[in-house]
Amino acid sequence: MAGERDHEAGSETEAGEWREMATPRIPPAEKDEIHFLIRPLIAIAGRAVGGPPPNIFTTLARHGKLFAPWLLFAGRLMPGGSLPRRDTELVILRVAHNTRCRYEWNHHVRIGAKAGLTPAVIERVKGGPGAGGWSEREQALLEATDELHAENFICDATWARLSEFLEHRELIELCMLAGHYEMLAGTINSAGIQPERTSDRGD
Repeated sequence: MAGERDHEAGSETEAGEWREMATPRIPPAEKDEIHFLIRPLIAIAGRAVGGPPPNIFTTLARHGKLFAPWLLFAGRLMPGGSLPRRDTELVILRVAHNTRCRYEWNHHVRIGAKAGLTPAVIERVKGGPGAGGWSEREQALLEATDELHAENFICDATWARLSEFLEHRELIELCMLAGHYEMLAGTINSAGIQPERTSDRGD
C-alpha cells in the first residue's frame, strides 16, 4: 500500500534524545507548487533567516488555506506575544525537548540566543524545572510547560505560582504558546521535515 511504502521510505531513526525521519514523508514544495499569493510570504521568510525559505514554511505551504492564517497566529505568539521573549523561548525550547523535535530545537537555539539566552541556559532547559539555577518565574514556566505536555493541564499549585508573575492574558498566552509548539512539533516529526543545510542558511 502507498501509505506503507511512504512509511518505509521515511523510516524513523532514533538519534539519542531526538525523534527524526531519515527522509521527509512530505517534501518541501517547489516554487511552482506554492499558490502565487503565498509565495511572497515564503520569500520574506527566506530573507528573515538569511537564506532560502525554511523547510517548515515550504512544507506547510502545500496547504495554502491553512498556511497564511497559521503564520498570522504563530506570529502573534512569537515574536508578537505579550510574554517577554526570554520566557517565550524557554517555553518553546522545553516543548522541543519534550517532543524530541530537533528541527524545532535547532531553530529556537538560534532564536533564543538572539533573545538573550546563553548557551549554558539553553543546555539547562534539557534538565527542566528541576535543573537548578532558575528564577522562581522561570521554574514555574517550565513546570507548566511540562505539565501541559504530560497531562494537558496545569495543576493548581503550578497555576498559583504562575499567577504571582503573569496576568490573565499572559496565562492564556502561555497555554496557547506551549500548545501551539506541541502541535507544530508533532507535525514536524510526523511529516519528517528535514533540517536546512548550514550552507543554505549562510551560517
